Amino acid sequence: MTFMLSQESHLSDQDLLLAGDGELPPDQAVRAATHLSGCWSCRARKQEMEEAIADFVRLHRGTLDPLLPSAAGPRALLKAQLAQMASAPQPWWTRWSQISPVTQAWRQAAAALLLVAVVAAGYYHWVPASASRPSFRSVPVSFPEPSLTPGAVATVSREQVCMSARPKNRTVPVSLQHAVFEEYGIPRAEPRAYEVDYLITPALGGSDDIRNLWPQSYSSAVWNARVKDALEDRLHDLVCDGSLDLVAAQHDISSDWIAAYKKYFHTDKPLEAAPQN
Repeated sequence: MTFMLSQESHLSDQDLLLAGDGELPPDQAVRAATHLSGCWSCRARKQEMEEAIADFVRLHRGTLDPLLPSAAGPRALLKAQLAQMASAPQPWWTRWSQISPVTQAWRQAAAALLLVAVVAAGYYHWVPASASRPSFRSVPVSFPEPSLTPGAVATVSREQVCMSARPKNRTVPVSLQHAVFEEYGIPRAEPRAYEVDYLITPALGGSDDIRNLWPQSYSSAVWNARVKDALEDRLHDLVCDGSLDLVAAQHDISSDWIAAYKKYFHTDKPLEAAPQN
């Protein structure tokens, strides 16, 4: 790159932009700074360019950004699916060799899934709101995304939990269900295939906050909504008979509900197969 002055010994627009972005080589940056310190014309031109850029950024943020959906949902869905694949039992035929054709096929399938998800997320993020968007396919979700669903509690009182009429998961309003599906990148998911579930069940003091809600598959995954229901009942019983502290139960089910199931049922897999829809 050649540092250039115009015939009037002023910095070119390109050099002004590069200087403003800190992209000039060190020696040229020093020359540009020296020139700017003594040239009102170049300083004024540099300020005009910076103000034009600032106006464009404000316009973009004020008019275009609100039309773009968040990419957090597709990313969360991808992370949930990869975590589910990693926790799934390894098929017996893949144990013969780490480089067997079956293992290679799984790796290729995972890479293809990652590529498709990234492309779909990028397309969904940049297509204007008025354009027709493809709906995301309903896929099993067993793991809540911590950044979207960290869990939230309404009470940490054992007495309030155990003296109530044992509240099961309350019906989530349809508008809130749609918001949860949108957050997880599956806005057109089939509602009958999912339970918009409480991470910390109301029977353990969980609240109705969206941070405590996530879409969990009923039957398309091993660790499905019906399996988690059994854990919720188990933890409620342990809390109310004094065997388990309520705060500890809330922590265990919100941090990793599958690990909690294995811990409190003393098993590595669901005790009973969940009925299929």
